[in-house]
Amino acid sequence: MTPDSFNFLAGLVKARSGIVLTADKGYMLETRLGPMLRRESLQGLDALAVRLRAPRAEALAAEVVEALTTNESSFFRDGKPFEHLKKLLPKLAAARPPGQPIRVWSAACSSGQEAYSIAMTAAELGPALGGRKLDILGTDISREMLDRAQEGVFTQFEVQRGLPVTMLVKHFRQEGQRWRVAPELRAQVRWQFFNLMEDPRTLGRFDIIFCRNVLIYFDAPTKSRVLGTLAGMLAPDGVVYLGGAETVLGLTERLVPAPGERGVYEPARATAKAG
Repeated sequence: MTPDSFNFLAGLVKARSGIVLTADKGYMLETRLGPMLRRESLQGLDALAVRLRAPRAEALAAEVVEALTTNESSFFRDGKPFEHLKKLLPKLAAARPPGQPIRVWSAACSSGQEAYSIAMTAAELGPALGGRKLDILGTDISREMLDRAQEGVFTQFEVQRGLPVTMLVKHFRQEGQRWRVAPELRAQVRWQFFNLMEDPRTLGRFDIIFCRNVLIYFDAPTKSRVLGTLAGMLAPDGVVYLGGAETVLGLTERLVPAPGERGVYEPARATAKAG
C-alpha cells in the first residue's frame, strides 16, 4: 500500500468516525478489510482507495468504517461505574419532577451489553427509584452491532464476562447454547444509529451519559469537541462516565472529576466573579 493510499483511507476513517489510524496500522487494515477486498475482487488496499475515490462509493465507504470499528464490550465492564450508578440513580430519582424519566445515553454501545447493564442496575434497585422509569438510548455507528443489541441474544462466553449468575437467571432466557434478554428488560432500551462526529444535541438532554473507551481512538481536538458537546447535553446534576484510561484534563473545562471517583465527571460549577 502506498503512503498516498494509506493517507486517503486514514483520512476517510477519521472524517467519518473520528478514529485516528497511525502508520503502524497497515496490518490491521489488511486483516479487517481482507474479506471486503476478496468480495469486491480488489487486488489490495491501493485498489480499494481508487474505488473509494470514485462516485457512488458511499456504501463501500460506510462498510470500511464499520469494519475498522472496535466492537469490544462486556456486561458491567470495569465494575466501578455501575457501583457509582447504583448510588446515583436514587438521588436523581428523588430530584426529578413526578413522571419525568431519567434519561441515559450509552454512546458507542456496540452489541448492547453496557445499555443492558444499566437497565439491570435500575431493575435491581427496585423500590429505591420510587417507580421512576429510565429512558435508555444506545447508539453506535455499526448497524450490525445495533441489530445484535436489539435482538438481545448473547453467547455463553459473552454472558460469562462480568454478568453475575443471579442476574443471568433473572433477566435472561436460555435458548440452546445462547441467552436472550428478557422482554421486560429489552423494552427499557431504545437503539439508534448515531455517529459522534455529528451533532449529538439532536438527541436531547441527558441525566447520565456513558461514553467509555471511545475517546482513546480520537485525536486531542476531536476529544475536546466531543467532550464539550457532551457537557452541554448534560443535566446540571448529571454525570458523564468515561473509560479508565480516559480523562478530561487538558481537553475541556466544562467537565470536572467527581470527588473521590475515577472515570466519573460532572459539569463544572460556574464560579461567581468578584465585583
